[in-house]
Amino acid sequence: MCRTLTAFPTTCLERAKEFKTRLGIFLHKSEPGSDTGSVAKFEWGSKHSKERRNFSEDVLGWRESFDLLLSSKNGVAAFHAFLKTEFSEENLEFWLACEEFKKIRSATKLASRAHRIFEEFICSEAPKEVNIDHETRELTRMNLQAATATCFDAAQGKTRTLMEKDSYPRFLKSPTYRDLAAQASAASASLSSCSSAEPSRT
Repeated sequence: MCRTLTAFPTTCLERAKEFKTRLGIFLHKSEPGSDTGSVAKFEWGSKHSKERRNFSEDVLGWRESFDLLLSSKNGVAAFHAFLKTEFSEENLEFWLACEEFKKIRSATKLASRAHRIFEEFICSEAPKEVNIDHETRELTRMNLQAATATCFDAAQGKTRTLMEKDSYPRFLKSPTYRDLAAQASAASASLSSCSSAEPSRT
């Protein structure tokens, strides 16, 4: 029987919570009992134009590729919030757990963490079971007999493809992301016009 374990890094959960608080992303959907009925507007009026510009570029970059979304801390947090509304956050949590797993250098810790991840996400009736085929599940089980940093590669790849082909397009089409992207575009345009309007110094 699988044990209930927490493989999703606490820092990622905190980041997701903070990001949802700042932007109001899917708050009325992902937080039961919340009386927030509309999406909050991000406070673009930051005193630091460079931070505003970087954030705008970050948000707009998420629609360019799934890789850019996954490489952005804010993007991961926003995507996780979205997946929670579809009750499929385990896919991203497994992917993130695998990324952290690959950084382990101790063979003992590697083997221990591998079994924890398997019990959390892969084995039959796991608490956060990801949707992978039987062959990949069994391959992963065999890999655990001599755990290495690549023992979850097949399962992680299948999960990533599922997110990229299925959840990611819906995330980009969601009203919340489209609204956020519109705000980012407007903020970026505003910053550009302000920069061009500044008198040149000699």
